[in-house]
Amino acid sequence: MKKHVLEVDSVQKSYDNKLVLSDVYLQCETGEIIGLLGRNGSGKSTLLKIIFGIEKAEFKFVRIDHSVKVKTSDLFRDISYLSQENFIPRHFTVAKAIQLSIEKSTIENFYKDHFIQNIKENKISQLSGGEMRYLEIKIVLSNASKFILLDEPYNGLSPVMIEKVNALLLQNATKKGIIITDHNYENVISIATKLIVIKDQKVHHIKDKYDLINKGYLSENAFKSS
Repeated sequence: MKKHVLEVDSVQKSYDNKLVLSDVYLQCETGEIIGLLGRNGSGKSTLLKIIFGIEKAEFKFVRIDHSVKVKTSDLFRDISYLSQENFIPRHFTVAKAIQLSIEKSTIENFYKDHFIQNIKENKISQLSGGEMRYLEIKIVLSNASKFILLDEPYNGLSPVMIEKVNALLLQNATKKGIIITDHNYENVISIATKLIVIKDQKVHHIKDKYDLINKGYLSENAFKSS
């Protein structure tokens, strides 16, 4: 299977003259799950939005398969994004959300999921936070995009649902590149093939878990307990 490559280069972003991201470079290939870590306010969500094209930056270059993408519409064809906020209208039924979001040729396969079968007749407003998040993640993963950006995907999920989401991510990572950030760093670490920490406006590539201590992201006690 051909590898596809997403490169994000020279990203610089400021808010109110305060530098948030500086000269950020990130590369993701299909088959990889990149865990993006950092303290609150370090710029993780901002970086994902910049990559997807819905947040402006002073400087940025986005390349897919070595071709520079300037138009946001070009990015939308190859990149999908799950924001922290729910995106499905609450008055929809689950079945309608699936019908409008999934290609007809893949709907039958989408329903080969016991959990989805159990909620398909419900309205979105009737779903728990975890049920809603699982549905959104599965919809985002089911489209034709080469790359997936996930912002706080584990929010509201029970341990059982986290296991199901991780299984979905591993299954889809065979043909997609995934970048994931979440405050629940243990889940990110457990599934990522590469780890990156944003600190002092810069991206730092992590060789092993001990680097997370050296970069000040984790204390030694937190590391031992995880």
